[in-house]
Amino acid sequence: MRNVTAAVMASTLALSVSSQAAGVVTGDNWHPTEGLNQRSSQSHMFDGISLNEHQRQQLRDLMQQARHNQPPVNVNEMETMHRLVTAENFDERAVRAQAEKMAQEQVMRQVEMARVRNQMYHLLTPEQQAVLHKKHDQRMEELRDIARTQQSSSLMLSSSSSTGSNQ
Repeated sequence: MRNVTAAVMASTLALSVSSQAAGVVTGDNWHPTEGLNQRSSQSHMFDGISLNEHQRQQLRDLMQQARHNQPPVNVNEMETMHRLVTAENFDERAVRAQAEKMAQEQVMRQVEMARVRNQMYHLLTPEQQAVLHKKHDQRMEELRDIARTQQSSSLMLSSSSSTGSNQ
């Protein structure tokens, strides 16, 4: 019973840490938010960096152009994947082909986002770039901490389950 409780607690911790890491890793931390949150182009990527009005306008222009050039979400591809997932019989080859097709579209979006981020980065002064690098290093250390926690949770879980099977 003790092993089951430990396993449940370890898996709960792992899921909790995993969801935190997903938020850090997948968070759209480069894209300026508009609408209710009027932070304009000084979004997460630029927290702590003071931009002058000219830089803010250049960043807004870049983001507007990027949004205009971005292809719409391919709903048909998601529907196809949904049909494959909910099919009577699982077709791994079809799912793999669909996943690869969707992943390739994601790669193209990521490359475009990286291109825009690069343009944004080069609008910054060397001092602003140094602040950005310092913030990046801090975020990477946070992610390393999360990864270490996940790894230790995973080790705890695997040792708990192997101990439980020996009893």
